[in-house]
Amino acid sequence: MKLLLLTTRALLLAAVCLLHAGSAHAYQTDTVETYSAAMQKKIRAVVIRPEGYNNAKDYPVVYLLHGYGGNYADWVKKAEGVQQLADTYNMLIVCPDGGVGSWYWDSPVDASFRYETYVSKELVAWVDSHYKTIRDRKGRAITGLSMGGHGALYLALRHQDVFGAAGSMSGGVDIRPFPNNWDMAKRLGSYTEQPARWESHTVINMLHLLNPKALTLELVIDCGTEDFFYKVNENLHEQLLYRNIPHDYYTRPGAHNWAYWTGAVQYQLLFMHRFFTKKN
Repeated sequence: MKLLLLTTRALLLAAVCLLHAGSAHAYQTDTVETYSAAMQKKIRAVVIRPEGYNNAKDYPVVYLLHGYGGNYADWVKKAEGVQQLADTYNMLIVCPDGGVGSWYWDSPVDASFRYETYVSKELVAWVDSHYKTIRDRKGRAITGLSMGGHGALYLALRHQDVFGAAGSMSGGVDIRPFPNNWDMAKRLGSYTEQPARWESHTVINMLHLLNPKALTLELVIDCGTEDFFYKVNENLHEQLLYRNIPHDYYTRPGAHNWAYWTGAVQYQLLFMHRFFTKKN
């Protein structure tokens, strides 16, 4: 089964490369300054506009989150080809700043970290008011790497009225095995003292929020087999299977690095494009 998935992925990537080779790219990259009332500060983001962007149509939007220690500019600086994907799929790509170790939560112990509110409400509203967007969950998706993979699934699960599709690349989809890492204790309190808080803020424990009878959240999860998050992603996949929750799940050789994410984002945005263009 995994060999078949790998073969399929190779064919998909070849198709993407052919699309890139056969077209001239005219994307435009804006570095914008937004404002978070929740945190009372200005926050930068990158917005990638596709070739031919104009006010005559509304565009779907993918929110692309960075990892721990990164910032809003990571994706355009470190993942070659990500900007061209806006052209390939005629979509807007928005790369917000998630702060240092926010994990995209509204921290219950630090009021200066309210990145759930910022990304899922304030930033979405700002983008919709400044760009021609499809202002509906059918035209919004969110994904990210590592901390941002966790963040994308966390935000989408909690805001299914905002996002219609969500993905994760090398995501920290279960935080509990890592109680002393990446500033998580600073945002939640220590696992020893606040176990219930950790249990409720980890993605793998939030699958009960998925209700196919209400809104369908389309999911794509991707992790390299040499990644230190590989086991927790395998566990998430098993839990989704156990609950009969449809999702795409890919693994391939690779570690927790930009070489892996530069390839993974190609599949993620292809998945989002298919979500945006499918007939409902």
